[in-house]
Amino acid sequence: MATATTQTPKREAFGSRNVFILSAIGSAVGLGNIWRFPYVAYEGGGGAFLIPYLCALLTAGIPLLFFDYAIGHRFRGSAPLAFRRMHRSAETLGWWQVLICVVIAAYYAVIIAWAAMYTWFSAQLTWGPGNEEDFFFAEFLQSADVAAVGVSTDFVPQVGLPLIAVWLVVIVIMALGVKRGIGRANMILMPLLTVMFAILVVQSLFLPGALDGLNAFFTPNWAALADPAVWASAYGHIFFSLSVAFGIMVTYASYLKRKTDLTGSGLVVAFANSGFEILAGIGVFAALGFMAQAQGTEVAGVASSGIGLAFIAFPTIVSQAAGGSIIGVLFFGALVFAGVTSLISVLEVIVGALQDKLGWNRVRTTLTVTIPVAVISMALFSTTTALSVLDTADAFVNSFGIMAVALVAVIMVSWLLRRLPALKDHLNGRSSFRMGRFWMLLVGVLAPLVLGYLFVSELIAKSSTPYGGYPDWFLSIFGWGMVISLVILAVLLSLLPWSGRSHAKDDPEYDEFLVAEQYEPDSETSAIPVPDAEQRGAGA
Repeated sequence: MATATTQTPKREAFGSRNVFILSAIGSAVGLGNIWRFPYVAYEGGGGAFLIPYLCALLTAGIPLLFFDYAIGHRFRGSAPLAFRRMHRSAETLGWWQVLICVVIAAYYAVIIAWAAMYTWFSAQLTWGPGNEEDFFFAEFLQSADVAAVGVSTDFVPQVGLPLIAVWLVVIVIMALGVKRGIGRANMILMPLLTVMFAILVVQSLFLPGALDGLNAFFTPNWAALADPAVWASAYGHIFFSLSVAFGIMVTYASYLKRKTDLTGSGLVVAFANSGFEILAGIGVFAALGFMAQAQGTEVAGVASSGIGLAFIAFPTIVSQAAGGSIIGVLFFGALVFAGVTSLISVLEVIVGALQDKLGWNRVRTTLTVTIPVAVISMALFSTTTALSVLDTADAFVNSFGIMAVALVAVIMVSWLLRRLPALKDHLNGRSSFRMGRFWMLLVGVLAPLVLGYLFVSELIAKSSTPYGGYPDWFLSIFGWGMVISLVILAVLLSLLPWSGRSHAKDDPEYDEFLVAEQYEPDSETSAIPVPDAEQRGAGA
């Protein structure tokens, strides 16, 4: 055991619970909070949408967040290692999550690069009034039709150069480690993001027509509550918004100290994330109300989500509003900060997994992970067909990646491995907010039913009509082919042996954790012996 102690790299940890909470909030608060939630809420019944939203948060989002926390903290590892320590056959789930994060990281970085450029463009109104849409698609992205030209390799400098800068920044943060890199970055970026967005919201509220936008956002359409699609939309949004099933919260929880209050921390993260989403809805729809008044139309005529909201609607607002440049800098700057905090959490899933598997030091693992992902990101998303590839990859990895692995994970852990009682006990052994049988019912019964419904609905929708009108060959590569290849690669990675220096072998820190918590090692995991009473006494 002495040899293992000197060879096994020490597992990193967050400096404090507050740093973990900020990092977890930083992961959860991302681009979707700003550009997706407001429109989802508006389409789902306005103020009435808060009912299915809160139901989804309380019955699925928070329970699954606790589920991830319990796995990561109990088994003290990245997603593959934590699932492997639970049961050998579950390791594939962890690698599936890792590979999903590879895809997300590759395209998420380019959106941050777009936002960074638009922060600069906003200061100068580069696009010109009335030219916002043409500028984004034709001049900035130089978009080409994949049906006509195939997958292009034509480099777009105004996208590629800031993308290189984004990758350099996040590589430095990742190389510095959990405490000095990720923790410190979130301690700086999250307060800045909060202040910037609060200023943006206040400024938006004083725009002419802001009240019309808020009325459109909050006025309840009670009839929408009878539509199952609205409830499905609320649950689907919560799954993605809280970063559950990505492997992120499993990995982050593994860096927590042994006596950390898990459920108390989770409640802070969940409600902070929801609070930011509602704040985003207020700011976005106040600005859209101004845009509608300026154009002499209804709010419904200008409301949009995603890329259309961020890079077409908001530049239009910036062009028309007094002090618009300030609004643009605040909005796109907030997108950059929110994107970076989320991107580093996605990358940590990959870095943490390989570091556990191979037993390498932090810098070597970071460079091995980030450089290839950065090259893929540059090759696919700094070209004239980047938007089509991004749109397809995002749609399929969300529907058949994250949703599918979440469904398999809750079924496997709940019903095949029957580990929910042990996870419940682990949460209750160190938390201020205790879990009971109801939590196990939510995770083991409700979550599979909701995820199954969402998965089947998406499967029917995307198999009946070609997504986005893209050619079949294109969807076969970047859609269906991608999601199938992720599963195959996950199985292959789980078959590879773990390094003798990895945490899956003789890990004295995990050994000490088992002893301190009076756990027995799981019989199907790699053998990590729990010392007997005599050995414990000698060790003391």
